[in-house]
Amino acid sequence: MRLYFTLLFIAISLRVFSQASNHKKAQQLFENAGMFIEKSDYAEAERVLKSAVDADPLFQEAYILLANVQKLQKKYVEAKAAYQKSVLIHKNVAPAVIYSLAETEFATQEFEQAKIHFNAFLMLDASSDRAKKARKYLLDCDFASLAIKKPVNFVPANLGQGVNTNNAEYFPALTADGETLIFTRQIGGNEDFWTSQFKNHTWNEAVPLSPKINTLKYNEGAQTISPDGKYLFFTGCNRPDGLGRCDIYVSHREGNDWGEPYNLGKPVNSEYWESQPAISPDGKTLYFISNRPGGSGGYDIWKCNITDEAKWGPAINLGPSINTPADENTPFLHADGRTLYFSSDGWPGFGHKDIFYSRMNEQGRFEKPVNMGYPINSFEDENGLIVSADGSFGMFSSNLSNGFGLQDIYRFGIPETAKPLKVSYVKGIVRDKDTKKTIESNVQVIDLKTNRAVFDDDTDPETGQFLAVMPVGSNYLFNVNAEGYLFYSENFELKQGDMSKPYEVEVYIEKIKPGGNVTLKNIFFDTNKYNLLPASIRELNLLIDFLQQNASVHIEIQGHTDNVGDSKLNEKLSFDRANAVYNYLIKNDIGADRLTFKGFGADKPLQDNKTEMGRKSNRRTSFLITKI
Repeated sequence: MRLYFTLLFIAISLRVFSQASNHKKAQQLFENAGMFIEKSDYAEAERVLKSAVDADPLFQEAYILLANVQKLQKKYVEAKAAYQKSVLIHKNVAPAVIYSLAETEFATQEFEQAKIHFNAFLMLDASSDRAKKARKYLLDCDFASLAIKKPVNFVPANLGQGVNTNNAEYFPALTADGETLIFTRQIGGNEDFWTSQFKNHTWNEAVPLSPKINTLKYNEGAQTISPDGKYLFFTGCNRPDGLGRCDIYVSHREGNDWGEPYNLGKPVNSEYWESQPAISPDGKTLYFISNRPGGSGGYDIWKCNITDEAKWGPAINLGPSINTPADENTPFLHADGRTLYFSSDGWPGFGHKDIFYSRMNEQGRFEKPVNMGYPINSFEDENGLIVSADGSFGMFSSNLSNGFGLQDIYRFGIPETAKPLKVSYVKGIVRDKDTKKTIESNVQVIDLKTNRAVFDDDTDPETGQFLAVMPVGSNYLFNVNAEGYLFYSENFELKQGDMSKPYEVEVYIEKIKPGGNVTLKNIFFDTNKYNLLPASIRELNLLIDFLQQNASVHIEIQGHTDNVGDSKLNEKLSFDRANAVYNYLIKNDIGADRLTFKGFGADKPLQDNKTEMGRKSNRRTSFLITKI
């Protein structure tokens, strides 16, 4: 868009400032430059215009057009000098020239001079769209003049030849375990997805993602991948099933390949422009860019939430806490579910699109965005940032001088202040306990602080694999269930500052049969008490679901303690705790004829009672299948 307005300004310059020079050669060179500009040969136009001003040093119009061409090529120092020369020749110049002079002063970090000329422009033009940008530039001058004095550490590293080529690579998307990268590669004007695996500390040679997604006829790009790598949301444009010019699509991973993508339809998509999706780690909120009516500016960040009917709810604009009268794009919600990274040219920054981050507060609202700082943000456009699950590094695309091609993907360390909240993940495989074969099952991870599911999905039907992200600082119920099997229960307590490695587990579940035993890892009591704590309710309800789905199953609820204290008191405590679970099930319509309960005290330890870890394992509630 900025290129369009620059070209428009050049065209206006040619028309408005086309008074003939008294020097015939200079005038002819000026007119020749116009022909080169029409062919987009800006380097040749610059050469010819330099000859024109050499021939006629007072040729103001040639200086202005020379500055325009140099500015278009991002030669800001030279452009600034040419604008300054034109003003020295005659101060009566068009307001647009003063504006462009101020832009080049801003780009070359002469902020006080830029403010003088932006204010001078506003005295001549106070109501145009350019006037709105001039007022924004004044804010940028104040921000940038301070920000460049406090640079953040920024050492971008190219991902290497496994990912980058002499083509353009951009829009990286990374799974939570950091092992799978999906990105867009443009070859001969066609955009497709490619993927690379991180093995032996390097990215392997990328391969096309899937013929079910990549097409020869259409472009695929601007994608996001769910943390577990199973859902790919992407942008497709000008497709026959599209509602607007660009729509958002999704594909589900099926074993080693991907399923046919489908259009998300309304209300996510509309007859307008939807692109650049970003999915929340729990899969229940989709963020995206749209220019539909009802927004704050041209392109805004919107979101849709999954309803109780498993459909996308109405599109909601993120509002003025994120969106501005200008444009926002490339949203990325981190795996913590709280930190949003995005680009904007509406918040104070370095003049164009900068990368910002915002955190969601406890009330579910995003706070005021923070600029990522200099030199992560520069005086050009920055966008398309993603951040690894552990928050240590980000990835972005750029045409830095040490690249392999038109645009490469790089990584860099995230500044401490801009890092997301800490997360971990549980990754594993579900197998049949007897046959050891992988099985498809449902995995749930529930935050016991909020009683909300942070993950609820099926394992891969072919591999039995799953990956679930868990923000650090909470206590999580982990449940695996499959039809015809006993469910599996585990608890993960993720304390702040206490996480070094993610959990990698191999879960074995057994078929329902007499003698099957399950330890309920998420039944909680206060010390030496038998009143069920509120955090126990979610697991108890899962037990109720299991009993309702398997109406012939009879169970014995068993209470256990460690060996600390009086054995008789321990036996009574274990009895009372089993009784508490029994009573909860009875109150929730599980027939008493299917239930018994018993307290074993310390008689059936799982581990040695000599360690605190062992004693903790022995203090438990379990159930035994007595009849099916």
